[in-house]
Amino acid sequence: MIERMQQLLGELEEFSATTPEVLEAYRNKMLSKKGVIAELFNEFKSVDPALRRETGKMLNELKEKAIAKIAHAKDLLDQALEAQKGSDVPDLSMPADFAPLGARHPISIVRNRINGIFEKIGFVISDGPEMEDDWHNFSALNFPLEHPARDMQDTFFIGKNPDLALRTHTSSVQVRVMESQKPPIRTISPGRVFRNEAISARAHCIFHQVEGLYIDKGVSFADMRQTLLYFAREMFGENTEIRLRPSFFPFTEPSAEMDVSCSICGGKGCNLCKYTGWIEIMGCGMVDPSVLENCGIDSKIYSGFAFGMGIERITMLTYQIKDLRMFFENDLRFLQQFRAAT
Repeated sequence: MIERMQQLLGELEEFSATTPEVLEAYRNKMLSKKGVIAELFNEFKSVDPALRRETGKMLNELKEKAIAKIAHAKDLLDQALEAQKGSDVPDLSMPADFAPLGARHPISIVRNRINGIFEKIGFVISDGPEMEDDWHNFSALNFPLEHPARDMQDTFFIGKNPDLALRTHTSSVQVRVMESQKPPIRTISPGRVFRNEAISARAHCIFHQVEGLYIDKGVSFADMRQTLLYFAREMFGENTEIRLRPSFFPFTEPSAEMDVSCSICGGKGCNLCKYTGWIEIMGCGMVDPSVLENCGIDSKIYSGFAFGMGIERITMLTYQIKDLRMFFENDLRFLQQFRAAT
């Protein structure tokens, strides 16, 4: 028994706890009701009376040293853990965090890219309300009362109020800018718009537009063409060409549709461009003088051009996406493909 106690005293001298679990296991081994020291006290009852004094003294010494050693080890462990909490050194024993990183939506990626292209040449970004009155959404832009865009089949009116609707284009923001600022004006207006259309692979009741406006003295159609050529080459590549086809919009005169040469086939013809070599991306034109007058700008002194494009259209061309509905379904398998483009 004395030899065993000497062996345990040697173990106590060498013991150190690296974790709370190790310390608790050693305490149970030495000091619990079924531990080593409790067993030694039971054996002490049968020790030879001539050896009891020496044995009892050693047994009490073993118990006191065990209690003191375990208390000291606990203090050291608590100090080490506290120091680790305040340290900048990472705990390499902690499990790794494999939480997946998010990504920007493809619409946001392309919108930011378009904004950046126009900001390089002095355009500023303007914003406005998504719920608009008749003046800013229609009347100021030369939409006559009988125009089909005012009909319920195209516009989401708010309740029974014919003067309040969800905006059908971000041209309403341009009206607000012209009313509140004096020329020169050079602005783009990105944002959501709403039209009462059937949802399909090529159409949706919610979509995004970027519309631009430049008003100053002596602004010409040639200025508009060079601005849009610059945009097309920055967006689709330096070899991109554009063409302008006559069209009609109530708020511009003359008006045009702009096509870009197909970047997939290089203008030779493919499925994407329907074998024409050209892809339509926006409408544009010189701001109608009556629109300038409606907004308090003297059309005899100032002229300007405006343009507008659908961001979904540009995004579908950029990433060759064939179904517009994918932008609104929040399918992670689709969205995770754009991590590298963020």
